[in-house]
Parts: sequence; C-alpha cells; structure tokens
Amino acid sequence: MTFSSIIRSTGSYLPQRVMKNAELEKIVETSDEWIFERTGIRERRIASEDEKTSDMAINAARAALERGGIKPQEIDGIIVATTTPDRTFPSVAVSVQKALDIPVGTAFDLQAVCSGFVYALSVADNFIKAGQLKRILVIGAEKMSAILDWTDRTTCVLFGDGAGAVVLEASLEKGRGILSTHLYADGRYKDILYTDGGPSTTGKSGHIVMLGREVFRQAVSRMAEVVEEALAENSMTAAEIDWLVPHQANIRIIEATAKKLNLPMEKVIVTVDRHGNTSAASIPLAFDEAMRTGRIKPGQTVLFEAMGGGLTWASALARL
Repeated sequence: MTFSSIIRSTGSYLPQRVMKNAELEKIVETSDEWIFERTGIRERRIASEDEKTSDMAINAARAALERGGIKPQEIDGIIVATTTPDRTFPSVAVSVQKALDIPVGTAFDLQAVCSGFVYALSVADNFIKAGQLKRILVIGAEKMSAILDWTDRTTCVLFGDGAGAVVLEASLEKGRGILSTHLYADGRYKDILYTDGGPSTTGKSGHIVMLGREVFRQAVSRMAEVVEEALAENSMTAAEIDWLVPHQANIRIIEATAKKLNLPMEKVIVTVDRHGNTSAASIPLAFDEAMRTGRIKPGQTVLFEAMGGGLTWASALARL
C-alpha cells in the first residue's frame, strides 16, 4: 500500500499591527520610495511585545483545522518550521499541541530559516509515505521583528511577522498530493546571512546580518536550479505549472527567478508587498491567501521554492 500526501487545508495568521514604510522613515535613514524600489515591500505586520511565535502558530493551525473540518484529535504529527522559537526549548510544536488539545504524537521544530516550510513539508511527506503518520500539521511561524537591529536599514526594512499552516493527509488517491521535494544546503555560504548571537556563543538570540548582494546572487541561481530540478523530476515544463508560490523575500528576486524560468508573473503568487519577508512563514502565508481568495483551485499544480540562511534552498511540487 503506497500513500501519497495531499494538502487537505490551509490556514494563516497575521498580527494586527501594520508597519508601513513611512513609519520606518522615522526610525532609520530611509524612505518609502527607497524600500519599495529595492524590495517591493510597502508594509509588514509586527507582533506585539507579548505575542509569541507559538501564539501565531496556534492561530494559523486552528484556522487550518477549522477550514478542513478536522478535529484536533485527528492530528498525529506537528512540525513547526521556525527560526524564532519562544524559548530554546521546549519546541513551539508542543505549545501548539497543548493549546489545541492534540493527543500524544510526534511534535518537533525544524530550523532551515527561510527554506524551513519546504523542508518541513518534505519531512512530513516522508512520514506519510513511510506509513508512520496519517495527518500532520505543517506550520511556518516567525517573529522576525524580535531578531532585527532596528538601526540597520539594510535589514530592518525587510522582515515581518506571521504564521501559515497546512494539514497534510495520507491518501491512496493517485496523481495527487506532494509529487516531489528537493532539499539542499551549502555551509560554505553560512556567513552571508546569519545572526550575530546564539545560546552557545553570546547567550542571546542576536540580530540578523546580511550581505545583500551575495544573497541576491545566490538566491536567483539556487532557486531557479531547484525549481528546474522539480520540473525535470516530474517530466514537466514551466508552462505546465499553474502557480509558483515562492519565498517572499524580495520582489526583484521573485521576478528574476520567474524570468529565468520564462514564467509570466501572472502565474506567481506575490504577497511580499504586504507581508515583507516572514522567513519560514512566507510560503504558507502566501499559499493560504491564494487558496482562500480562490486564485489557486483544486486540481491545479503548485510549485513552492525558497532559499534561506545556511545557505539552504528547497522546492516542492504538489497537485491539489
């Protein structure tokens, strides 16, 4: 008996506070025009001081369960992709488990920065295909505002907070679900995007440090490569893809990747203008919005792709 992993439902959560570029003009030397021209970002959501990553993850997970008509007792796995957990331990996943009254089962966090959601989706897919789990909450949740240096205009303008979730479910239906996943990392580039702290170094989480030009160069080439690999694996062309849901880091990276694939922007889901870069939460946030608004429909083919610190990069191809 061979199982496939279908995406049963989606959910998301965004903090109430909207920070527009004009507000950043009062914090650092920048302007709305400068930010938008270089990133495509107009605004981002910022979590309140007492709002934790787990709070956002719980809200996104609850929305996914409700939209799918799924009871918490039907979930046997939780994987949370996050770079900004509430604490060093325990995991955000067990906080989700407790809050939603999900029974004893598999629950853990995964850290691959902006590629985290696709990494988590791949791990969940393999659990299901191995017959070990039947219904898994896969969540991307981040409070990136907590690790920003608000005096560094090269990074503080880029990031936002939020969470997105999907329920991945075992099915015997053929030709549907996660068709393939592709995960990579290259530690030689670990110093082009990192935080300057951590539990075993400074004892603090640290702030984001980024070499923007090098990250841009790597992102365009790596993401195009991993997308092309997913297409080749499934004997498909870019023209056969209904939607590309990329990591929402920078509109110029998204456009450059689409151009490299000869993919029209009309087939690309873009939310970076309103969400900013929410790291592991960016893909599930964009995906949920497109599903809720009816842009992405059942039966369509969706390609996810991302790159993050590490460097890590990944893609996943799914038929809904």
